[in-house]
Amino acid sequence: MCADTPENTLDYKSTLNLPKTDFPMRAGLPKREPAWLERWEKIGVYDRLRSPNDRTVFTLHDGPPYANGHLHIGHALNKILKDVVTRAMQMAGYDSNYVPGWDCHGLPVENEAAKDLQKMEGLDLSGKYEIEEYGVAKFNEYCRSIVLKYTKEWEHVVKRMGRWVDFENGYRTMDADFM
Repeated sequence: MCADTPENTLDYKSTLNLPKTDFPMRAGLPKREPAWLERWEKIGVYDRLRSPNDRTVFTLHDGPPYANGHLHIGHALNKILKDVVTRAMQMAGYDSNYVPGWDCHGLPVENEAAKDLQKMEGLDLSGKYEIEEYGVAKFNEYCRSIVLKYTKEWEHVVKRMGRWVDFENGYRTMDADFM
């Protein structure tokens, strides 16, 4: 048996019976996916699914998770499972709506604000009196800015997951309409 040399190697490509196609050899997903999402938003895929009709309504209220940090794998799993449910209900003939929501109050958001302010300004806001000294209205406004930052980030990430979500009609517990 002789070693493989360019003269005696078999060109396996010529032994395959593959169909001829104009499709590219590589999908280019990282480049093409954002264009698909942009097109779906432009043509209003979600709005077309939600157009007025006489079907029974199925609404899935999401959350509310605390709006105090980046999405993690647990959030992704939660969002994907809810997406499966809403799409399955849509395909089953329901007018299926997904309503996103965020809990903007409470200790998780306040802890995130206190950590940020400690890093940025060297403040120790670990107790009630320290927050009062800092200024309750000022602290609440900082908490609000954290919530707005993370809800905007979540909206972007959830859209990148390919989710069809009506963010314009979502809710945050800090919104005047919700309260």
